[in-house]
Amino acid sequence: MAERRAFAQKISRTVAAEVRKQIAGQYGSPQLLKNLNVGTAASNTVPLTEAVEPVDFEEYLSTHPPLVESGPLRDLIEFPPDDIEVTYVPRDCRTVAPALPEEGDTDTHVRDCVRSYTEDWAIVNRKYHKLGTGFNPNTLDKQKERQKGLPKQLFEADEIIDGTSYQDDQDELKRRSMSIDDTPRGSWACSIFDLKNSFPDALLPHLLDRSPNEEIDRNNEDQRKANRHRELFALHPALDEEEPIERHCVPDVPKEHFGQRLLVKCLSLKFEIEIEPIFASLALYDVKEKKKISENFFFDLNSEQTKGMLRPHIQTAAISTLARSAIFSITHPSQDVFLVIQLEKVLQQGDIGECAEPYMVFKESDAAKNKEKLEKLRGQSEQFCQRLGRYRMPFAWTAIHLMNIVNSAGSLERDTELEISLSERKGSWSERRNSSIMGRRSLERTTSGDECCSLTGFRPATLTVTNFFKQEGDRLSDEDLYKFLADMRRPSSVLRRLRPITAQLKLDISPAPENPHYCLTPDLQQVKPYPDSRVRPTREILEFPARDVYVPNTTYRNLLYVNPQSLNFANRQGSARNITVKVQFMNGEDPSNALPVIFGKSSCADFYKEAYTSVVYHNRSPDFHDEIKIKLPASLSDHHHILFTFYHVSCQQKQNTPLETPVGYTWIPMLQSGRLRTGHFCLPVSLEKPPQSYSVLSPDVRRSASCCMEPGYL
Repeated sequence: MAERRAFAQKISRTVAAEVRKQIAGQYGSPQLLKNLNVGTAASNTVPLTEAVEPVDFEEYLSTHPPLVESGPLRDLIEFPPDDIEVTYVPRDCRTVAPALPEEGDTDTHVRDCVRSYTEDWAIVNRKYHKLGTGFNPNTLDKQKERQKGLPKQLFEADEIIDGTSYQDDQDELKRRSMSIDDTPRGSWACSIFDLKNSFPDALLPHLLDRSPNEEIDRNNEDQRKANRHRELFALHPALDEEEPIERHCVPDVPKEHFGQRLLVKCLSLKFEIEIEPIFASLALYDVKEKKKISENFFFDLNSEQTKGMLRPHIQTAAISTLARSAIFSITHPSQDVFLVIQLEKVLQQGDIGECAEPYMVFKESDAAKNKEKLEKLRGQSEQFCQRLGRYRMPFAWTAIHLMNIVNSAGSLERDTELEISLSERKGSWSERRNSSIMGRRSLERTTSGDECCSLTGFRPATLTVTNFFKQEGDRLSDEDLYKFLADMRRPSSVLRRLRPITAQLKLDISPAPENPHYCLTPDLQQVKPYPDSRVRPTREILEFPARDVYVPNTTYRNLLYVNPQSLNFANRQGSARNITVKVQFMNGEDPSNALPVIFGKSSCADFYKEAYTSVVYHNRSPDFHDEIKIKLPASLSDHHHILFTFYHVSCQQKQNTPLETPVGYTWIPMLQSGRLRTGHFCLPVSLEKPPQSYSVLSPDVRRSASCCMEPGYL
């Protein structure tokens, strides 16, 4: 037994901990790799350079079907074959033809994306969806149905004491004091008098009758069932769950989003004198948010004789640019919304004050006495229209507190005509009255809470604006406009210093009908019904909501808004003072690559290759209030860009002096890393023409001037 067997001598006496320590020390060393049997290991490992083929899940399921044992719960394990049903519903197109990009403007990928706006809706119905835990029976329609017939809960904290109820209480106290004077003196006499004139209480004949407890319980149960709601507990919110389950309601069919819609008809625009064409635009502004909440609506109310002064510069006017009525959409109506009206005129020699002086001095009643002066002014205007007809200059503006007009018109009993005068500002907006009102009641311009901000229930009203404010050349920025609008709602001396221009603008304001005739979308698509294409249309104005609206896009719309803000040429040498900016959308660097995708304004063609900003006379650092609307191509490339060319316009005709003198260039490439560039830009201005292949580069070089351009958001 002392001798050991042969096989026992070959057994390793090393414990496991020592083996692990030894292997850990040799991990990754050449000695370990040398000792390994590489030939054997290669057959059992996968090289790291080769990709592992994924398992074909569908093929595996078809070759290895799940084995389900028969039993009472087999139906719960198997997927019901008749659960899902797919149906197709035709898409309702509100326009005569669907909005689509041009055929040669798209590639295959873009066409597939655009097809999602025209294909029929595919609706997936689940037959057994109600049996699952994710089913939510409390839809919005069911909640509204359950709430019908419920009494309105009124609490003391919700009651608002107004001046009318207080006055009624005072009148009641006066009547009581008068009646007490007719009664005998003394408190006991008054009590006896009130007691004799009081009504007796109703008798309770069965008050002392004895009834068994069972009958009392049965009567109480019947009374509880009499007015009990059928789904009482469904009115209460769901209790908190430890592991909540997300429950989805069946969504409605997606449709285009519209806020509360307002129809504005522009009827007439008259001044004391008529010597030149005047161009007008409407837009909505939210003072509280300091944001423009709609695009511009351009309209032309000039006579045919006055339009003839611009015949050398105007092509055949498209029917879409002759619109005089517009439909505005407001998703978030509030007491801070203003309808701003801006007027422009043809550029002429002289600043805004000099050009507006005749409109403030001459009166229509003195036309015969000032006939020679008016003829001279008309002759000068014709010369400026022939030479400078393509350029505009700011002229005048005014604003209408929209909700005050809506609330006041809603309180009247019939259609009314309201006249608003902005010449006297002796109090706050809520303290001023309109100068004249034709209707059955007087109209007070008061401001109420946000609960009255509704555009659906007021009566149509004809509004007459009798005064405009002269534009100030150094106060054309958006910040200045917001300050003026805020001053219109409170006592201020700022507006009193502005000289008014006497005019008469008539507008019709009413709720928009549900299906208006002869209506055009913001991208000039005809809305059903559109019986005759020769009738003057109504334009739908695109809304820029003050706050985000989360709805799916259901129609193809590809628009870009460019808003030049300011230009700084103060340090530039030269005589560039009457500065305008020519905006072009380019598909290359050659001048012939300008695309006709810029929307026209009023009484002009539908689209142009360029647009010019208004000119502020003799101003090296002008502010702009122009809005340039561009129809973007569906497919953009690196060569697409917006080119800004700055010109000095010579207002005074001289020999050997060109009308336009280029003084600067800058641009914005449309794509950056494959994405559309939007936002606020501060661009350097080059004094020389851009170099070759500039369109794929950024203009960020050493600055000689700066220009702020802000494309609008869709």
